[in-house]
Amino acid sequence: QVQLVESGGNLVQPGGSLRLSCAASGIIFSIYAMNWYRQAPGKQRELVATIAPDGRQTVYTNSVKGRFTISRDNARSTVYLQMNSLKPEDTAVYYCNVRIAGLTYWGQGTQVTVSS
Repeated sequence: QVQLVESGGNLVQPGGSLRLSCAASGIIFSIYAMNWYRQAPGKQRELVATIAPDGRQTVYTNSVKGRFTISRDNARSTVYLQMNSLKPEDTAVYYCNVRIAGLTYWGQGTQVTVSS
């Protein structure tokens, strides 16, 4: 049974930082690309960042380039999202995601609120 559990969301002031974590179980973590998505109120869920299985390649949506960093620890089956210089428009529920054999798995999400 695939399980993804996100943590690390919080209320933070503009310009602040947070690090999100997503712990995976039930999969051979090291062979799958991992993704972070987010969904703001009233908006569609959007892909934020992707990391290759070996961690050597990463892709970001334009709005977070230079501010967010995705990384992974295959020994801990965990993917991270380091978020710096946070803006109010980064406020959303953040989800991690993995696609396996045509199926998509999601965590429960973690709330990030950027507000003064």
